[in-house]
Amino acid sequence: MAASETSTVSASSTAGRRPTEAAPAPRGFRPELQGLRALAVALVVVYHVWVGRVSGGVDVFFVISGFLLAGQMTRAVGRGRIDVLAYWGKTAKRLLAPTCIVLCGVVLASLAILPHSRWPQTLREVVASALFLQNWQLAADSVDYYAANNTASVVQHMWSLSIQGQFYLLFPLMIVLVALVARRVGAEVREAVTVGLIALTAASLAYSVVLTTTDQQLAYFHSATRLWEFTLGGLLAVVGAKMTLPRWWAIATGWIGVLGLVLCGVVLDVQGGFPGYLALWPVLCALAVLVAGDTRHRLGADRVLSSSVMQYLGNISFPLYLWHWPVLLFALAVTRQPELGLEGGLVVIVLSVLLAVLTRHLVEVPLSAVSFGRSPRWGSHRVAVVLLVPVLALALGWQGLIGLDQRAATDVGQPQHRGAMSLADGQPGDDTTPIPSFTALSADWEPAPPHCRLSVYEPTMQVCASSVDGEPVRRLLLVGDSHIQQFTAALLPYAESEGWQVMTILKGACPFALGHSEGEATGCQEWNEQALQEVRDLQPDAVVTIASREVSPGLIENTPASYVEGWRALDALGIPVLGVRDNPRFDYSPAACVEGQLPPDFPCTPPRATLYPDVPSYERAGAIPGNVSFLDLSDFVCTADVCPPVIGGVFVYLDNNHLTATYARSMSPLVGPEIARLMGW
Repeated sequence: MAASETSTVSASSTAGRRPTEAAPAPRGFRPELQGLRALAVALVVVYHVWVGRVSGGVDVFFVISGFLLAGQMTRAVGRGRIDVLAYWGKTAKRLLAPTCIVLCGVVLASLAILPHSRWPQTLREVVASALFLQNWQLAADSVDYYAANNTASVVQHMWSLSIQGQFYLLFPLMIVLVALVARRVGAEVREAVTVGLIALTAASLAYSVVLTTTDQQLAYFHSATRLWEFTLGGLLAVVGAKMTLPRWWAIATGWIGVLGLVLCGVVLDVQGGFPGYLALWPVLCALAVLVAGDTRHRLGADRVLSSSVMQYLGNISFPLYLWHWPVLLFALAVTRQPELGLEGGLVVIVLSVLLAVLTRHLVEVPLSAVSFGRSPRWGSHRVAVVLLVPVLALALGWQGLIGLDQRAATDVGQPQHRGAMSLADGQPGDDTTPIPSFTALSADWEPAPPHCRLSVYEPTMQVCASSVDGEPVRRLLLVGDSHIQQFTAALLPYAESEGWQVMTILKGACPFALGHSEGEATGCQEWNEQALQEVRDLQPDAVVTIASREVSPGLIENTPASYVEGWRALDALGIPVLGVRDNPRFDYSPAACVEGQLPPDFPCTPPRATLYPDVPSYERAGAIPGNVSFLDLSDFVCTADVCPPVIGGVFVYLDNNHLTATYARSMSPLVGPEIARLMGW
């Protein structure tokens, strides 16, 4: 995937071969390596466009990059001639030229095609991609529970380019450091590099296996979990330079590698189980093709890989990788369909290839041929900075547009934006432009109260509290997941007026329950047990928590026994409980439906009966302890007949299951007095 580097091997790799027994020695140029690039990018594109899965082709790019860079750096250090600064400049110029062209095109196309709600996320990721930090942006989102519903962005695929850029930055330093240490202790540089590569491979692979098991989404984008794929390729370049295979072994090994790569995405759950040990499949297949080398035999896989078509596809593999994903995502946005089918996919591929060809011949080749940027020593670095300027300028202008759009939104409370208060008037529907704006929607979330401390029972648990003048009249403690956190926006305005203090103990995807609850995040049982200890110490006037779940089309609302067990434990402590009936959850974003992202005939306003049964699940649960009172949220998010995406000029949901803070705050004048009545205050 990375911009083409010279696919050469040292002359020493030809030593010891006998033409009658072994595959012919590789020439200076490795045509099968360029063909391997072509195969990898073809798999990536086809799997993305038609299969909707990950192919393992990106792992091949990592192996090739490690193979080329380790061989180049080791030979340079051995000759005593290595200029890391010059290498960084050349690499940055080579990578940034097509990347910045694509990013500029993405920004302009996004302004014209993407719905406004996707602008903020796309802008963040464009900037992260330009700075080779996209993988860390996605890693941060993967562990951020409240960013879990982000739509796949048009530059999401650049996570792999970011990891490659980080490898190109750090690996030369490692080689230089190892060489310095080796010379100081009198060791052979190549042997020292080999030991270093083995150590890095073992450590990175072990970390990849462990993190994939515990947090696969984070592991997928983490640089350290991918390092071993580069270093294995590097080991082959350093250790396997003199490796020879008999001709027929080379032919068989090459075909095993090629066929293994083709079947990788079919056989393995690449997207759900990578990287970990499963990534050994495409990595070892790529290594097999490199070990087989250029057999120059009519039955060898390298004969196919060395064909003119594969060589040209390898030449445009980098821009093709960069272009295919945004073209696909823009096509899906235009058609408002989840997939394109055979004909639509062909259009995407043809257009992507055309853009890749233009980028190759109008940008990559001319820039590599001109003398500008080659000297003085910092010339390439200056070119790289210049290439970034238009991307960052466009991003800055885009941010300005987003800011103007967000500032144009009207505050809740105005006659046309009354939110839940309009339900009391029996007039929830109107023709006004709803708030918040689409560009502000994803960020319209109520944070935890500002005054926080760490729990003495669990080092990651935060106990937070709102500000209050003097001694609070009442202290309410919200315990559970994001669905109780969103309720703080509805509670705080009324609590402040009444002198109540609102406290929180929150963990995403962990509703308060004792015992296992299906669908909860890893570690929730232990976390809730520690939360109970904090509740015992705090002795609040009431604990507020979620009382039901599965308020979704086609599912039946229920109150798990583990919820009831949690309430019983609080009853034993003498603490009252307010159980809040959950809001609906959808398999689409209601706001996106309003914005027109879904097919035109998609029903945006479901009947209330498809979400809420007439009798709440907690009333059917039985054996509810006497300390529990229930607040039915359904009357605050639905009319008598439907559950609309907009009520009183305010968006009800920011994604497919969380209330906007704006709408939740509009509920405060209604839910506040109801809580006081239910609790007898």
